[in-house]
Amino acid sequence: MKNKSMEFIKEGIKKRRQRWILVTGILTVLACIFSCMMLLLGNTIYPLQDVIRALYGEKIPGVSFAVTTLRLPRMLAGLFAGFAFGVAGHTFQTMLRNPLANPNVIGITAGSSAAAVFCIVILHTSNAVVSIASVIAGLLTVLIIYILSRGSSFSIGRLILVGIGIQAMLNAAISYILLVGAEQDIPAALRWLSGSLNGSQMEELPSLIISVIIFSPVIILLGKRLSMLELGEQAATSLGVHTDKTRIALIVSSVIIIAVATATTGPIAFVAFLAGPIAKRLVGVGLSNIIPAGLVGVNLVLASDLIGQFAFDVRYPVGIITGLLGAPYLIYLLIRMNRKGDL
Repeated sequence: MKNKSMEFIKEGIKKRRQRWILVTGILTVLACIFSCMMLLLGNTIYPLQDVIRALYGEKIPGVSFAVTTLRLPRMLAGLFAGFAFGVAGHTFQTMLRNPLANPNVIGITAGSSAAAVFCIVILHTSNAVVSIASVIAGLLTVLIIYILSRGSSFSIGRLILVGIGIQAMLNAAISYILLVGAEQDIPAALRWLSGSLNGSQMEELPSLIISVIIFSPVIILLGKRLSMLELGEQAATSLGVHTDKTRIALIVSSVIIIAVATATTGPIAFVAFLAGPIAKRLVGVGLSNIIPAGLVGVNLVLASDLIGQFAFDVRYPVGIITGLLGAPYLIYLLIRMNRKGDL
C-alpha cells in the first residue's frame, strides 16, 4: 500500500513537471514569434533574411535604420519590461497570498510613476536619473505601506487597503504635477503614463536589461521559499524559512525590476496583475510559476503592442490594450472576493 502511494505521488510530480516544461516551452516559442513579428512588421514589411542581415550589422538602405534603431529597441523594451512586470506581480501575489496584492493595485507602480513624472516634467533630468528616482520611490512606497499597515499586527487585507489609498494619493500628485508643468512637457509625460514602447532607444535599455538579469535570478532562486510563504507565516517558519529575510530579498528585488521597467516603458497597465493568475491556470500548482509568469508578461506586452499598432486604424500605446484586457478581470475578481468575504 505504501509503495503504491509513493508511486502515485511520484507520478503526480512527474506529470506536473512535464506540464511545467510543456507550458514554459510553448510560452517561450510564442515570445520568440512575437519578437520576430515586431522586427518584421511596420510601415514596411521587410523580408526575414534582410532583417537578419541588418541585425548582424550589414548596412542595408532603409532596413538597417528601421530594424536596429526603431524596431529592435522597441522589441527589447517589451521583452524585458514584460518579464519584469510578470515576475514582480507574481512574487507579490504569492508572497502576500492575495491576487490583489500586486504592484499596480497597492501603489508601488504609482510611487515609481510619480517620481518619474516629477523628474520628466519638473526637473527635466536624464533617463538615468529617472530610473534611479523610480527605484528609490518604489522602495519608499513599499516601506510606507508596510509601516502604515502593521498596526497591532500585520494584516494582508489592511496592507492592500492602505496601498490602494496610497495609490490614490500618488495619482493625485501626478495629476497636480501635470497641471503645473510646462505645456510642452505634458504630451511626453502623458504618453509615458499610458505605458508605451514608442520611442524606445537602445541607450535607455541597459539599466532595464541589467536589473532583470541580476534580480530575476534572485527571485527564481528563492522560488521554493516563496511557495512556502504562500502557506502562511507559521507554516513557512516551521519549514525552516527565515521569513523576514526572504521577504526583504523578494520585495527589494521585485521593486527594483518593476521600478526600472516602469521608468523605461511607463506603467503598462495590468501586466503584473494578469501574468501570475494566467501562469497559475496554465501550469497548475506544485511547481514554481515565476518563470512562466515572466513569460506570460512578455507575451502580454508584445502581443498587446502588436494589436495596438496594427489591429486598428489608429495606433494605440500598449498600456491601452493591456488596460482593456485587465480591467474586466479586476472587476470580476473584486466581485468574487466580495462574495467570499475576502474583502
